[in-house]
Amino acid sequence: MQSTSTRDRPDLRARPSSSPGDRPHRVVVLVRDENLPIELGIVHQLFGYARSPEDGRPLYEVVTCALRPGEVGTDADFTLMIRNGPEALAGADTAIVLSSHLDHHQAEATLPEPLAAAFAAIPAGTRLASICTGAFVLAAAGLLDGHRATTHWRFTERFHRLFPRVALDPDVLWTHSTSGPRELLTSAGCAAGIDLCLHMIRADHGAAVANEVARRAVVPPYRDGGQAQYIRHPVPAGRSTGTARARSWALERLDQPITLAELAAHESMSVRTFSRRFRDETGTTPLRWLIQQRVERARQLLEETELTVDRVAERSGFGTAVALRQQLHATIGVSPSAYRATFRGPAGPDTRPGADGGTDGDTAGEMAGT
Repeated sequence: MQSTSTRDRPDLRARPSSSPGDRPHRVVVLVRDENLPIELGIVHQLFGYARSPEDGRPLYEVVTCALRPGEVGTDADFTLMIRNGPEALAGADTAIVLSSHLDHHQAEATLPEPLAAAFAAIPAGTRLASICTGAFVLAAAGLLDGHRATTHWRFTERFHRLFPRVALDPDVLWTHSTSGPRELLTSAGCAAGIDLCLHMIRADHGAAVANEVARRAVVPPYRDGGQAQYIRHPVPAGRSTGTARARSWALERLDQPITLAELAAHESMSVRTFSRRFRDETGTTPLRWLIQQRVERARQLLEETELTVDRVAERSGFGTAVALRQQLHATIGVSPSAYRATFRGPAGPDTRPGADGGTDGDTAGEMAGT
């Protein structure tokens, strides 16, 4: 699961959906020579799909820039023609650094002069993100020192040697940290860039908008940042060893008590075998995974429905508002009513005193069915 330390916890205060003049949030994407065009397509498509549920207006403006305008090489048999130079970064609300095959051979822990000059122009409050080895750039700029970050698993050893002051986590899909007024996000391979973009859209505009973007792109709406990048221990070929059916079964009845024995029985495995293979496939334990799914269900219900906190707790499988409050606070650091107010405004039906139920001292042991 994502770290719950103050440093690594995403800031859930409402991010303005538009900038002065009611223009869309500006996402500026920096591409370099030997880039992977798929990453640029991911950013443009996902943020481009995000529309206001009220009037259908675009919620983001995506601008592409390079260190110099003109032709930029890719890892394919074509090039990109980029009109904007690094000055575009000065107007970014969010700046995203894409990966480059140049990162695979990086031997210095400092930025080349053109990149250093480009980063100097980025405003202090701009949200910064990287896809894949783009994290090397953020780290070389000194922005990730002391913060949790990730990159593609093939290059984690090189990354750690170059940037020992970064809290590198090689086993997650994405990370989200804060540094003063700035948010810092990193992701693993290019597919994890999809998860990261959806996470930013969800943080900005809520689950309903992010889910609609995912639906249009035909991708899963949510993969937790703590999910493993890859299977560390491949299972033998020719054997039915997956746990996907059990996970699908659980997702259809999150509001009911679910035991580890039931999950294992659904795959005709012993509890020990099921637990081992579940961790191989997801990078976490069945219990932690179940809590993650229930937290996500609760977040969706808080954002999209008028249900009371007690009913949200029942529908998401936590049973009581006390258990929901405990788990939501442990995961994202806020109460259910505060979370709902972030996305639905302070006049929501559950912002009255005591609506959450319980106190911070209540234990997670009251959670139903886990």
